[in-house]
Amino acid sequence: MPSRRHFLKTTALASLSAPTLLRAQTSPQKIRVAIVGIGQMGNGAVQASLDEEIVAFCDVDWRDLGGRSAFTIAQKHPKVPRFTDFREMLDKLGSKIDAVLISTPDHTHFHATMAAMQAGKHVFVQKPLAHNIWQVRTLQKAAHKYGVQTVMGNQGHCWEGIRLVKEWFEAGILGDVKEVHCWTDRPAGKVGFSDKFPTTLPPAEPVPADVSWDLWQGPVAARDYSSKFLPQFWRGWWDYGCGGLGDIGCHCLDAPFWTLQLGSPEKVEVVEQKPGALKDYTAPASHIIYHFAARGALPPVKLHWYEGGLLPEPLPGMTKGLPGNGMIMVGSKETLFSDGMRVQSPQLWPRERMTPLVDLLKKRPLPRSVAGDPIGELFAAIRGTIPHAGSHFDYACPLTELVNVGVLAIRSGKSLEWDAPAMKVKGAPEFDAWIKEPVREGWSYGEDLWKA
Repeated sequence: MPSRRHFLKTTALASLSAPTLLRAQTSPQKIRVAIVGIGQMGNGAVQASLDEEIVAFCDVDWRDLGGRSAFTIAQKHPKVPRFTDFREMLDKLGSKIDAVLISTPDHTHFHATMAAMQAGKHVFVQKPLAHNIWQVRTLQKAAHKYGVQTVMGNQGHCWEGIRLVKEWFEAGILGDVKEVHCWTDRPAGKVGFSDKFPTTLPPAEPVPADVSWDLWQGPVAARDYSSKFLPQFWRGWWDYGCGGLGDIGCHCLDAPFWTLQLGSPEKVEVVEQKPGALKDYTAPASHIIYHFAARGALPPVKLHWYEGGLLPEPLPGMTKGLPGNGMIMVGSKETLFSDGMRVQSPQLWPRERMTPLVDLLKKRPLPRSVAGDPIGELFAAIRGTIPHAGSHFDYACPLTELVNVGVLAIRSGKSLEWDAPAMKVKGAPEFDAWIKEPVREGWSYGEDLWKA
């Protein structure tokens, strides 16, 4: 008789060609889930898995920090085994795991995901998928090689709002779109320091008990511990995070990327940066422009990205100004406005413009999400209810690459021309070490996927 793991895996693979197969109708068994990174963002992965079977917790920071900490969550599930190293977890429990949900800091997304896929596990990974462009492309190759179900945690791709944007555009309501503006108030707050951004590395501090500092650093060159790195502020440090763009770009750029079929930019222009590029930490404020060539009948596009309080001009009639996060699509017929880092309630601007178009705006030709969240879609794909999640790696990897190309510009403070086929910045080999970053011994994954 085939094993349970074999059943789950083959059912998921069969769903790619037979989307009508419903695993839930053929087996009452729950999906066995291992969660890597259960504090901070990982709390959401735990909550989304409560109707399944959680078989392992893995985290490198087991301090009792209260609320969303790994310690507090694990205390509520005392029978679930705990690990600090995802590699040990996969070695010891491999046959008992169907899916791995990864919510670690950006610099270890790739390594945990590769290890899980190599072990034949379906994967959910927080945004951005990876810390550099080589890693992103390797994940896409790996997803094809290992045949597992995949999804990135950009929730807005499951929501109604992004479908409305795409439907309105494809119905011709907006006309030609040649200009888009996306912005976020990050990197301050959750990503970075609200008062003074660091211009040098912080002084060393003693490593707290229950923190596996060497494992937390993972593939990155070792340095002394500081509370300025974890649990909160790692996103702003270039070795560990991808700044404000890395934090919010996979959310805010999702709608224009999908709707306008943007693909890879030809160049990224640095328009403004305050106070300028920093060596180790993201700049407090940046404005860049992605330049995209024509795509078939679709015209060239300039996609503006603003962060740290820099903003586009408010639209006429916006008496209160712009919100902290949002998007504007400027069409030849209509302008679309969305408030928030993800598209929830898009509207034509001014809103009165929607009245004569109401019948057209109500049409819903695109399929809706079966779950409304990425992890729910992953579980549905594993069961065969759907062929794959909406933000599966063939979609999420190019979207994340777009983000990472912009990160190159913000990190360097330099405008650049992007050669996508060669995976290089034209005439600038100094970017190569950021496109494919060096790793410490024992943290190399995926090199074999690039061999002919």
